[in-house]
Amino acid sequence: MEMETVKYLQILTEEIHSVVVATLNEEGRPETRVIDMMLYDEQGLYFLTARGKSFYRQLMQQGYVSLSGTKAKRAVRVDGKVRNIGHKKLAEIFAHNPYMGKIYPGDTCEVLEVFQLYEGTGEFFDISNPAHIKRGSFVIGKAAEVATGYQVSKACVGCRRCLSVCPQACITMGENDCAHIEDSHCLSCGRCAEVCPVQAIHRPER
Repeated sequence: MEMETVKYLQILTEEIHSVVVATLNEEGRPETRVIDMMLYDEQGLYFLTARGKSFYRQLMQQGYVSLSGTKAKRAVRVDGKVRNIGHKKLAEIFAHNPYMGKIYPGDTCEVLEVFQLYEGTGEFFDISNPAHIKRGSFVIGKAAEVATGYQVSKACVGCRRCLSVCPQACITMGENDCAHIEDSHCLSCGRCAEVCPVQAIHRPER
């Protein structure tokens, strides 16, 4: 796991901690709840829930979640596969999150089971300085990295229209007078693509 990924998982677990997690309910509609991210390591993210909850059943049936959290104008989102690892890491989770011992004192914690998000993709977004946003993408496990933002093809004619409409001024002219978008500062608003006269700017295929 790359150091950047570890940094983003640390922010998600230690700074944000409580995140919104989405699964599908019995009718196939999105259902969300707030869940604490308890641990992270080079194998992924860890959280837990009780066996009696509908969230538990959905995790066991679907094996996939989408989650997002934000604090102090910094946000992290992750989409990925999850698996039940039982009571493995449960003691470590309670040691790192002592408030859990007050919610589930003594042997009552036996009803909890740990889930690991072991494969997925994520994105970090920082607007603490609104005039100069920062973003980054990352992968967990064997997931394929997903391109984000907008890209400029060789069809660019160098008209420079996109430069004047970018709210973050993150487009510059590069080699052969072709526009270049700095992905780490791009809002993905799409305004550049709208004004391009030759449709040279596009979102990458997923």
